[in-house]
Amino acid sequence: MGFLDVEDLKIHFPIKGGILNRTVGHIKAVDGVSFSVEQGKTYGLVGESGSGKTTTGRAIIGLNDITSGRILFEGTDITSKKSKTKDVKKDIQMIFQDPYSSLNPRKRVLDVIAEPLRNFEKLSKQEEKKRVQELLELVGLSPESILKYPHEFSGGQRQRIGVARAIALKPKLIIADEPVSALDVSVQAQVLNFMQDIQKELNLTYLFISHDLGIVKHMCDEIAIMYKGRYVEQGTKEDIFNRPQHIYTKRLIAAIPDINPRNRAEQFKFRKEVQREYEHSYDDYFDKEGLAYGLHPVSETHLVALPGKG
Repeated sequence: MGFLDVEDLKIHFPIKGGILNRTVGHIKAVDGVSFSVEQGKTYGLVGESGSGKTTTGRAIIGLNDITSGRILFEGTDITSKKSKTKDVKKDIQMIFQDPYSSLNPRKRVLDVIAEPLRNFEKLSKQEEKKRVQELLELVGLSPESILKYPHEFSGGQRQRIGVARAIALKPKLIIADEPVSALDVSVQAQVLNFMQDIQKELNLTYLFISHDLGIVKHMCDEIAIMYKGRYVEQGTKEDIFNRPQHIYTKRLIAAIPDINPRNRAEQFKFRKEVQREYEHSYDDYFDKEGLAYGLHPVSETHLVALPGKG
């Protein structure tokens, strides 16, 4: 059993129709996902828009109801209503995609970062101010910034404020949903490296959600590739990038730009091979509804939805 265990998670949203607005079908946003995350590690969920990765993350933090399955955090089933205690809510926090829209523009930085502290801890005004200033220093911002508003900061600085808010309660697990996708490429590396530094310092566990395999390669220890609510491949970083098996995974890897001119010939060859495989065998990898087959082991750490196998 891991630090975080997700077991056969399904999240289906009803489709309403007809005069009586009855349920006529379901959107299977997540359709039977299972994985484990070790404490102190970073687990990556990768996929295009609509793959179900964000829905999975939001379910773990309690923002989405689940249809079936279980989510175990430190051995406790947090999908049970009885388990939704304050301790669980403190221990799992989220970093959102857009560092501007996720921060209330009408509140000063002091109030933005102090909000979770006010919900869970009873601190005096002086203690609260001191804690917020310490958090700002921890994320590399000036303690004097507490009286500024979010619009007075750059995108990278706003995301650091978002991280400070997320770690204010000293959580154990952080769900990072596309945390750098709204930032310039030049700023992304700074924020990612900073997140890794914070992780080591505070022994944080990350569930890192992204559509960008290049970023995930930099951040994650284990990676799962999602497509239409299901996994198509799951394994260590080395499994996914050195031994990709599924055509969808290969296409995502082939799309990663390589600025090193020495690698261009090899990358071009790989892309051509992937394109040929895609054209000749794509339908073999999915059922009649275009969904991935069940996962099968190809090694102790590597699982793949193999062609033609249920």
